[in-house]
Formats: sequence, structure tokens, C-alpha cells
Amino acid sequence: MHVPDGFINAPASAATGVIAAAAIAVSLRGARRELDERTAPLAGLVAAFIFAVQMLNFPVAAGTSGHLLGGALAAILVGPFTGVLCVSVVLLMQGILFADGGLTALGVNITDMAIVTTVVAYAVFRGLVMVLPRGRRSVTMASFVAALVSVPAAAVAFTLLYAVGGTADVSIGKVATAMIGVHVLIGIGEAAITALTVGAVIAVRPDLVHGARGLRQRLKLRVNGELVDVPDAEPVPVAARSHRTMWAVGLVTSLVLAGFVSFYASTSPDGLEKVAADHGIDKKTEQHASSSSPLADYGVKDVDDSRLSGGLAGVIGVGVTVVAGSGVFWAVRRRRTSDASPVSTGV
Repeated sequence: MHVPDGFINAPASAATGVIAAAAIAVSLRGARRELDERTAPLAGLVAAFIFAVQMLNFPVAAGTSGHLLGGALAAILVGPFTGVLCVSVVLLMQGILFADGGLTALGVNITDMAIVTTVVAYAVFRGLVMVLPRGRRSVTMASFVAALVSVPAAAVAFTLLYAVGGTADVSIGKVATAMIGVHVLIGIGEAAITALTVGAVIAVRPDLVHGARGLRQRLKLRVNGELVDVPDAEPVPVAARSHRTMWAVGLVTSLVLAGFVSFYASTSPDGLEKVAADHGIDKKTEQHASSSSPLADYGVKDVDDSRLSGGLAGVIGVGVTVVAGSGVFWAVRRRRTSDASPVSTGV
């Protein structure tokens, strides 16, 4: 779904750039309410994990592959505002360092892959958890459906953007049919990855999953024939429930996926690449501004061994993304702490 330079004309790209900038500004403000001392480190890790899993293209049809978009996963784990920032950080790193997704199309990609997927997924997720029985299984099930819906929603958004600013004269009806059809299949893979990841985190640290907050039913006691809520227990200090082990496991997992497992990913073109080639959308594709990057196309320049080159690029990508993401979310968290501090007035 990474849109390269040249697919969308300059006016439409500029308009989506404004939309993306506004959404990021709103998300920075909203993330201050979502992040705390436990979840801020997790958000940087989520960005790195999404980067790693996006390297794992899986086959979905003859000659076509797909990969995780990540909007649903990020929104459910760390919240919708923080989720938009997570995916945006990933797209920025991919565009600058790996020549994946055009730089002039960055607004298009953030709008499509970060904003649309996150908003649609979280809306579907919240709607489902409101009607499903309270519990971990419901959260996992809602995660699956939300992720499944978010991918074809992004395909619809791209089709609309192309109808407005596409640079090639192609049938929008055919593009829509092809894009939605293949991305429904990709959505199944997205849903499976999202549900498995959310379920795994809930199993060990349900308190860290944003989408699971407020779902625990309070215990009740019968007093004088009436049911009353059991008082909440004293919260366990954060220091006693350290998230460091989980963070380390998540980082190691991301490094292994990007540095080793990615070598076995499908080499077939992804959904957008396949549709673009089949329908002529790519006629005016421009050379990427970062095509000379030493990490372009997810390989390290001058490293001849393809396995080593791709693995090193993946490890570097995870490292850079976790540092950049953690820096952003640490700054957002610090801003929240500063805003919450009492103002001292000298007398």
C-alpha cells in the first residue's frame, strides 16, 4: 500500500500533506492523554514491531503478496491517537532510509495507511466491544474484525484519492474492484497477525492494552440482600510491575523477525504494486528521492550476501524506528507531565 512518487499529482499530494500534518498535530495532543509511564515505552516498541512485521510479505493470490499495515494493531494496543503517530513514524523511516513510499507522497501514505486504518479500525473495535461479552476473548475477536475491515477501507481511500489526483488515465471502477478484492485477502492476514499479537499481550499484561481498559467487570457482594460493588484494591506500584521484561522480549522478537525471518518473506509484488502494474497506474512513477540511500530497498549497500544484507537492513530499521518512536513518545509523555505539574507562583 506504500504509494510511490508520481502516482498522485502535486495538488492532491499537497492536500493530503495538509490533512496528514493536521492529523499528526491532533494526535500529538491526544497521545498526551493516552500515554503514561507504562505505555510510553510500549508505543516506541509497537512502532518498531510494525516496521519489522511489514517486512514479512505473505502470499495472498497468484503472483501477489501482502503485509501488515499496522493501524489496527497500534490503535488497540496504545490508543488511536498514539496509533496514528506509531504508523507515521514507521512510514517516515521507510521513506527516508529505505526508499519505500514516495517522499512527495508521504502525505498520501500517512492519510491512507496511518489515519484511515487507525480511525476505521478503532471505530469498529469500540463498537464491537460495546456489544460483545466483557472479556479477553471479546477483545481479541474485536481486534480480528477491526483489522480485517481496516485494510479494504484503506484500499477504498486510495481509490478515492486516485480518482481525484491520479496521474494516469485508467478506469477507476476497475482499479476499485482490483484494489478492494486483493486487499480483502490481505486483510485476513492483517487480522490474524493483529489478533494473535493483541491476544499475546493481553495474556501477560492486559493492563498495557489500551483497548482492554474498562472491560473488567467489578466484583459484587451481597450485603443485606443487595448487590454492591467490591471496593477496588490498592493499585500495585508501577515499579513492582516492571514492563522491562516485556519490552525486551518485544524488541528481541522484532529484531528476529526483521533480521532473520524477513529473508523468507514472499518476493511477489504487494497488492498495490500488482494492481498498478496490471492497470497502468504506474506509468508515471518517479525515481525515489532516497534511491541512493545505503539502505534502499531494504538492503545494505556494498554487502553482497543477500541474506546478510537484508538482515542487517532489518535490524538497523528496527533500531532506528524504536529510537525515533521512543523519542517522540517520551517527549509527548514529558509534555503531559509538565502540563500536569502545579504552577509555582512566587509571592
